[in-house]
Parts: sequence; C-alpha cells; structure tokens
Amino acid sequence: MNSLQNKYKKLVIYYFSGTGNAKNVSFWIGGIASQYDIKVQIIDISKIKSRKEIVIPENALIGFCSPTHGFNFPPIMFHFLLRFPKSKKNKVFIINTRAGLKSGKYFLPGLSGMAQYFSALILLLKGFKIVGMHPIDLPSNWVSFHPGVKPKVVKSIYDKRKRETERFALKMINGNKDLRALKTIPIDLIVTPISFLYYIIGRFILAKSLFASKDCTKCDLCIKKCPIQAIKTIDNRPFWTYKCESCMQCINICPERAIEAAHGYVFAIYYFITSVLIVKFYSLLNINLFLNRSFPDWLSNIFNFIIESALVVSLFIAFYRIFHYLLRFRFFERIAVYTSLTRWKFWRRYKIIKKY
Repeated sequence: MNSLQNKYKKLVIYYFSGTGNAKNVSFWIGGIASQYDIKVQIIDISKIKSRKEIVIPENALIGFCSPTHGFNFPPIMFHFLLRFPKSKKNKVFIINTRAGLKSGKYFLPGLSGMAQYFSALILLLKGFKIVGMHPIDLPSNWVSFHPGVKPKVVKSIYDKRKRETERFALKMINGNKDLRALKTIPIDLIVTPISFLYYIIGRFILAKSLFASKDCTKCDLCIKKCPIQAIKTIDNRPFWTYKCESCMQCINICPERAIEAAHGYVFAIYYFITSVLIVKFYSLLNINLFLNRSFPDWLSNIFNFIIESALVVSLFIAFYRIFHYLLRFRFFERIAVYTSLTRWKFWRRYKIIKKY
C-alpha cells in the first residue's frame, strides 16, 4: 500500500460521456485508485466553463476518457485536449470506449481509428508522458444505425469490460504501462479517412437527422440533459444545432420515444442533392469542363470532391431547417415518422446500467 501511495498521491480523470459508458469507465478506474488511498478527482469536461478552471497537480496521474465517434474522439474532447495546459511532470493515460457488440458467446470489438493517436500526439507535444493507451469495448449505443443492444447482452459486456478496466487501473497505479491501442495501428490507419470526414459529416449531416415527433410532450428532458447544450426549442419543438456530437443521449433517454432518426428524409434529401441539384449546378456553371481543361485529372477530381462536399453539407443544413418547419404539418410529420427505422418497436433504445 505505501509504495502505491508514494507512486501517485492523486489521480485526475477528465471524461466526456453521452449515454454513460465513458463515465462508468472513469468511475471504475477511480474506484480502484481510491482503494489504495489515492486521492481521486473525476471531472466531466462538459461542465467546465473556463480553461482557468483546469488546474494540473504536479506529478499527479492524469487520465482522459471519451467515447469514439466516427473513429476519433468527438470534437468536444479533441478541442479540450488542444486547450489543455502543459504538463507538470505528469504521466497520462488515454481510454476510448468503442462500439462493442456480442455474437453468441463471442465479444466483438469496435474500432478506434485515430482516437488514441491524435490525442497522444497532442499530449506528447504538451510534455506529458504516455503510460496508458487502452480501448474499452462497451455496448454500442448508436441507435441511428442499429437497434439498441439487448439488456442481457449489455450486462454481459459490462461484466467483462469492468474486469478489464480494473486490471488496467491496477497497472496504472502500480506505475506500469499498458499501450494496447498500439497493437491495432494497421487497422486504425485504414479507417483514418473516415475519421476526418466524420468531423464534418457527423456534426452537419448525421446530427441533422434527429427530430421530435408529435409524441413529444415538451418535457424538455433532451434539452436539459444534453451534455453540450446542442438542442434548443424552435417552432415549439426540439431543434438539433450544429453543436450536436451525435452522442445519442437524447434519443435513448426520451421517455416517450418521441425522438426519431429521419432515415427516409436523409436518403431522400441526399439523393435529391447529389442526383438533381449538384448535377444542375455543374450543368449551369460548366465547372467540370473548366476543371478538366485547366488541371490534371487527379487535381480536377480533388476540386470536384471539395466543391461537392461543400454543397452537400451546406444544402443539408438548409434542408434540415425546411424539414423542421414542415414537421408542424401532420401529413409531412407522419411520412417522416413512418420512414424512420427508429419508429418501430423492434428498434430498441440503448439502456445503460446506471448503478454498476
């Protein structure tokens, strides 16, 4: 016990969490450290109002824990790391919770992408020594893309990953290293392009797929619980702003299941933008002809991609505002609801184990 007390007198964990997976991991680690009389401070970064509130104790062990969004840390954690103060002779560990699943008796891992490596690079440049880089595969909560994991499966994944997290915590407080994340570098590099694209797509397209149906009782729970205050009331119904991190808390906690992912709307608008509007845009301005005559093919393709991406993102933002306005009309609202997969009962919400 005494050797552990002398190794680290304090552990500070900064976390961001939507549905609670990363929060639970942070408290599991804090619980192990507390058993060895190490002073523990666990901080939700979404509650930090000013950078001046961040005080790094000298020689304390620092941890960062966040979910993986689009094979990277969500922008709120990434920006937090960029603003984080320089090291005071601190060692640091990084944990990303990933979309774990289960098939039969087999536990399926998620993918980290660049979540660990970008963070580690930032912290190294700030003078920290990296002693831990470890992904934890907790249940996937992304119900926009798949039904929520069954409660029985959630518990079995939690049981396994809690033990894994506690073993990791013991390594950290004993002064050992655990750089497990480095073992999957080849796979992570393959999905790196997606992590760059998601930074834009996640905030300006995927976040613009959420809407509240007529079942909404205006309880404002989604607005109150949003960790980054990304939801506001417009036209007497919740509206998701560009700040949305797609953390899925709102859609999973809504007591009326009134928050839906507009699958039909997204596919219809994407088809309309790419197959009609952009084609018409090129036709009117003859941009393709200009680029092909003026630049090599590879450069022309890059320009085309940049122009199309900017148009798609801009038009999605504009159409989402129109979509939100049209939801006041029952006929349109019903079409949006019944073309959403999240409407149907088999499409479960993700229910986290709150007391674990």
